[in-house]
Amino acid sequence: MTDTAADLDQRFSRLQDGDIDVVILGAGVNGAGLFRDLAIQGIDCLIVDKSDFGSGTSAAPSRLIHGGLKYLETGEFGLVAQSTLERNLLLRNAPHCVEALPTFVPIFSWTRGIWAALRTLTGSTTAPRSRGAVLIKIGLALYDFFGSRGRVMPRHRFVFKGRALKEMPHVTPKIVAGGIYYDAKISRPERLVYELVKDGLEANGNALAANSTTLISSPNGTLTFRRPDDSAFSVRPKLVINAAGPWIDRVNETLGASSHLIGGTKGSHILLDHPELVRSLNGHMIYFEADDGRICLVYGYLGLALVGSTDIPSADPDNVRCEEPELDYFLESLRSLLPGLQFDEKQVVYTYSGIRPLPASDASSPGLISRDHSAPVLEPQAGRPFAIISLVGGKWTTFRGFAEEVADTVLSRFKRTRRVSTQQLAIGGGKDFPANPGARKEWVRTVAARTGIDPKRVGALLARYGTTASAILEHGSAYSDAERLPGASHYSFLEIDWIARRELVVHLSDIVFRRTTLAIEGALTMEGLRAVGTIAAGAFGWSGQRLQAEIDDVVNSLAKFHGRRLTDTSGQQPAEARI
Repeated sequence: MTDTAADLDQRFSRLQDGDIDVVILGAGVNGAGLFRDLAIQGIDCLIVDKSDFGSGTSAAPSRLIHGGLKYLETGEFGLVAQSTLERNLLLRNAPHCVEALPTFVPIFSWTRGIWAALRTLTGSTTAPRSRGAVLIKIGLALYDFFGSRGRVMPRHRFVFKGRALKEMPHVTPKIVAGGIYYDAKISRPERLVYELVKDGLEANGNALAANSTTLISSPNGTLTFRRPDDSAFSVRPKLVINAAGPWIDRVNETLGASSHLIGGTKGSHILLDHPELVRSLNGHMIYFEADDGRICLVYGYLGLALVGSTDIPSADPDNVRCEEPELDYFLESLRSLLPGLQFDEKQVVYTYSGIRPLPASDASSPGLISRDHSAPVLEPQAGRPFAIISLVGGKWTTFRGFAEEVADTVLSRFKRTRRVSTQQLAIGGGKDFPANPGARKEWVRTVAARTGIDPKRVGALLARYGTTASAILEHGSAYSDAERLPGASHYSFLEIDWIARRELVVHLSDIVFRRTTLAIEGALTMEGLRAVGTIAAGAFGWSGQRLQAEIDDVVNSLAKFHGRRLTDTSGQQPAEARI
């Protein structure tokens, strides 16, 4: 048993008669953000997920932290204002995961879309989505205005065709102008979800977390769960938070509270090994209209080009994957936008897809369904003594604000007051993160001197884990940082051992899909996967049979859900190679 698991087992043993303030069902970013906030306020809570932390919808975003430029069209000004504020806060609070992303908008006409936008603002659900220069200029000016609270990035620029083509030389010459504004991207969203859970556990010694744990019954207010080792435990919560995302209605049914809250849509993405495209982007995202008017995007992500996203009605979150027509759509859209570059399926190294837990809606276009959030309450009834608050909708960027709103509701119901705002609280490895290049250089120098590790390597781990990098490098282990994974030499055996022993890992897939970026980078080989598995088996005492089952599960998941067949030569070093 690992140190972290042993600590949690002690906490579970202290449960007195199973009574607890709050149970949160679902450990995506909304559930994890709320868990952290409530734990900080002194609320004793348990967060449970049937899979791993951040393994559902929260693992399948466009990996953007953004204000939602397109939400201006639907008049969701409050959502844009909150999103831009939260974006600015995350740039400060999670600098190890979130960084600024200059964004280029290619413009193909001067006046197109004005009347359509006016119809949308007045409630139309069928307006075309084309946008000309006048409309985009107005939108970018409004976006700057809403992003002025806690501003950390420059205002937008508007450039005419000649200048635009100099800055983005491969963009089609059919453009008439371009806009450049700033949003942000998140490099490791799955890790950030885990770090939110970790922060909650550290903030409250009575807080509990359980992944790969299933709700099996809920009679008369007692919730019974089955853990990965087939043991069971029961709790009696005063309040239940349903944060199950696209599974919300199914979970409410299990709780004996039928609902029809979710009308999800599928968003798929692909990652291309296309160094020429990545270089040509020059650190920018291109946010563009495809030929059918749908908004698409492409930007550099860990040395690859990330392309997304579709928006297709779907109600099967357990079997969602990027289908062949979606892949073809992305490649054709890129060919139209960037006619000087070549695109084909051989460049695709990874695909992923998830269901957005949007509110049930009769909008004719999925893109017009609100991305705002709500938290409807099902009050107690006979046989169910606790209320259920369901977390509906929302977006990655606004998780902290959503959590704060719901936490205040919970505190009010418990007649308690907020101890502290989470607005200025750093997350995970963002704590004590050096604030400027000089401070970062000094931090790296100090840790390098203390550990004997090359400063360039220390800097790479600081960028990957934030200030947690120091603890990783000083982790007492049988492995060293000099021992590297086959096919993925930017990851060391020492890192994997730390993750396995200290980061609430249950399955091998937790390591390769979520605690690291090994899978999404296309950096895994079979040899590398076996090496990760051997390290994990040593941490958990897995038998040879269990280890092989874990490896088979990863291989099957890669093939079924991510379009990747793993072989002994399939790994690659990322274009932005790290030591």
